[in-house]
Amino acid sequence: MPRGKGIGVIGAGLMGHGIAEIFAMRGYSVSLMDVKEELLPKALKGIRSNLTLMAEKGIGSRDDIDPVLAQIKTTMDMAEAADGAYCVIEAVFENLELKQKIFQDLDALCPEETILATNTSVISITEIAEKSGHRERVVGTHFWNPPYLIPLVEVIRGKDTADWAMDRTYNLLKEVGKHPVRVNKDVPGFVGNRLQHALWREAISIVERGIADAATVDECIKYGFGLRLPVLGPMETADMVGTDLTLAIHDYILKHLESSPEASPLLKEKVERGDLGFKSGHGFQEWSPEAAERIRHNLMEYLLEWTKGRGMTS
Repeated sequence: MPRGKGIGVIGAGLMGHGIAEIFAMRGYSVSLMDVKEELLPKALKGIRSNLTLMAEKGIGSRDDIDPVLAQIKTTMDMAEAADGAYCVIEAVFENLELKQKIFQDLDALCPEETILATNTSVISITEIAEKSGHRERVVGTHFWNPPYLIPLVEVIRGKDTADWAMDRTYNLLKEVGKHPVRVNKDVPGFVGNRLQHALWREAISIVERGIADAATVDECIKYGFGLRLPVLGPMETADMVGTDLTLAIHDYILKHLESSPEASPLLKEKVERGDLGFKSGHGFQEWSPEAAERIRHNLMEYLLEWTKGRGMTS
C-alpha cells in the first residue's frame, strides 16, 4: 500500500495523538483533527515527548523527530482531515451519539472505498455505524494505551462490515508494525477486555472474600503465571498440559470461581467512599504520590525495553 496515502485521525487526545504518531513514524501523511484548538499543539508536544523518550532508549533517533512531526498536520476541520485519506480513524471519548454523528459526517465526506475506523474499547461497532449510509466500510480498531508502544490492535467486525474493510484494515496495521488480530463478532469487551475483566473480577473477589490481600493477588500474577503469558497464552497452555487435564481441573474448580454478573460490592463501596486508587491515594492499596509515580515509571520503562527488544529501533 503506497505510503503516499493519507491517514485521518479524529480526536487529538491521548489515544488520538498516539495513533497519529504510529502512522507518521512509518512515513504516512497524517491529518490530526480536533474541535478543541488548544489540544492540537498539546498533541504535537506529546508526540515530540514520546519520540524523544524513545530515542533516549535507542528506539529511533533524535534526528527522526522533526521529520516525523512534519508528517502530521493539524486541523479543526473534519473535511480537511478526511480529504484524500485512505483510512480515517476516530479516537474521541466514549459517547455513542457523538461517535454516530462523526461517522455519519465522515460517510458523507469520504469516497465509498475509504475505511472508517473507530478506536472504541467498549461501544458496539454496529451501533456506531448505525447512522452511516455505507456501514460496510465501518470497522473497529481497538488500540491499547499507549498505542505507539503496545502492538496489539483488535480489528472488529460489525454486523455490516465487509470482508474488504476487515482485510484492508488488518493489512494497513500490519504494514505500520502493529500486531492486528481479527475479532469476528461485535460483542461487549471484544476479546482483550473480556479476558482482562474476567481476571479482575476473580482478583477482586479473592480480596473481598478474605482469601488474600490485594498485594498478594498481584504478586501471584506477576511472579507466577504472568511470567509465562508473553510466550504462552491460555489456549496454548491448555493444549500443552492436555485438554483432558484442563477438563478435570475445570470440573473441580469452576464452581468455586466468581461468576456474578454484577460489579463487586467491595468495588462499589470503595468508589462510594472516594477510594479511587492513584487519584485519591487510596484504593485496594495505599498509594503515596511517589509510589504511584514509581508504578507509572516502571510500566513505561518495561514497555520501552520490550519495544526495543522487539527490534523497533527505526
